[in-house]
Amino acid sequence: MAPKRTSTSETPAMTQATIKKLVADSVATALEAQAATMANTDNTNRNAKQRETLVAKKCSYKEFMSFQPLNFKGTEGAVGLIRWFERAESVFSRTNCTKDCKVKFATGTLTDDALSWWNSFAQPIGIEEAYKITWSEMKRLLTKKYCPRTEVKKMEDEFYSLTVKGNDLKTYVRRF
Repeated sequence: MAPKRTSTSETPAMTQATIKKLVADSVATALEAQAATMANTDNTNRNAKQRETLVAKKCSYKEFMSFQPLNFKGTEGAVGLIRWFERAESVFSRTNCTKDCKVKFATGTLTDDALSWWNSFAQPIGIEEAYKITWSEMKRLLTKKYCPRTEVKKMEDEFYSLTVKGNDLKTYVRRF
């Protein structure tokens, strides 16, 4: 029979309460950072509005697509949606996309369930009216649809029950 391994580490084991507090603090910090980013984007957009009148070149859909924005199917979950937002905003920035084109161009990257959702949203009011919503409103609608509180709760529960096997902390950290 192999000898039992003993730890030489003096680090105390984390309690479930400590883990829950870390998760809650991390979620709160992430939400605050996202809110600050969105507020900063809104402020930047207000300041950029003045600069946009000076920029003669308007982004085209072909140029937008040449930067390879991510497609969003609607099945990627909360993390996939956030990545889609980030990539779209990165492409908007690099292509000098005007605010009136953001929703129009971004919806061109929706596929499958997300495209069906967009079509059901746009049909009653007309596509031109649907394209007039702001990017912030579009993000709010998509978040409400594809990042429900139940999914966030499920992810939190999974995180709470996650355990480190052996010394495989890298895998644990990578997962969450």
